[in-house]
Amino acid sequence: MANLKDLGDLRGRRALVTGATGHLGRVFCDTLAELGADLILVDMPGSDFDSLKAFLLKKWKIQVEIIPCDLEAQEQRGALLTAIRNSEKGLNVLVNNAAFVGNSSLAGWNVPFEDQTVSSWSRALEVNLTAIFEITQGLIPIMQDADGASIINIASIYGVYAPDWRMYEGTNMNNPAAYAVSKGGLIQFTRWLSTTVSPSIRVNAISPGGIHRSQPESFVNKYTSKVPLRRMAAEEDFKGALAYLSSDLSAYVTGQILQVDGGWGTW
Repeated sequence: MANLKDLGDLRGRRALVTGATGHLGRVFCDTLAELGADLILVDMPGSDFDSLKAFLLKKWKIQVEIIPCDLEAQEQRGALLTAIRNSEKGLNVLVNNAAFVGNSSLAGWNVPFEDQTVSSWSRALEVNLTAIFEITQGLIPIMQDADGASIINIASIYGVYAPDWRMYEGTNMNNPAAYAVSKGGLIQFTRWLSTTVSPSIRVNAISPGGIHRSQPESFVNKYTSKVPLRRMAAEEDFKGALAYLSSDLSAYVTGQILQVDGGWGTW
């Protein structure tokens, strides 16, 4: 019988993380590296790859490859897939973490519903759904014969639940329709894909709750009052979920959406 240490061991396996240099991406890369996986870091051109790579190499002594890619651009997605195919090094784990989240300066995004634009909607769906579809589809042939092949999509509680607009009162925060719809679509894509690529590849998703990142105090207070664990998440709260779904610890788990939300969805 295998022990837990062996089941969680990713040595000899290779993992790709999109959005690798972001808040969650860095934590995911550190988690996979700690388990022994070699890494492919994917993020926007100009991202701070060097500091992340240096950190991972020094701390975990793994192999790290960098592939800059703007996932909104189809030609760059094609180049990413070509680079991975040409490397002939294989791929065991795919973490679709990158997401279009917009910002307050983006026209038609952080505004009331009647002012949200088709352009911002299209950009969000391009990154949060279309890019994931294309990259996943392109990597399936590489992964289908790999040991412990696992795809993990990073969804959101807002792919399942509607926003409570009372939390946003008195702030400049918003919750655009395109973000919620794209994450809802990603959850269903996870379920659909799990039965399509089985039994050779497992497909699951992590659905994070709100992460504390200097939001207004009024929002944080209202949010935490709705969470049984009475706090917002920190990035490190997702390490265990990723370690579980990326390794043989979850060898008999597929098609599942793991809610890591402090109990938000249990009320």
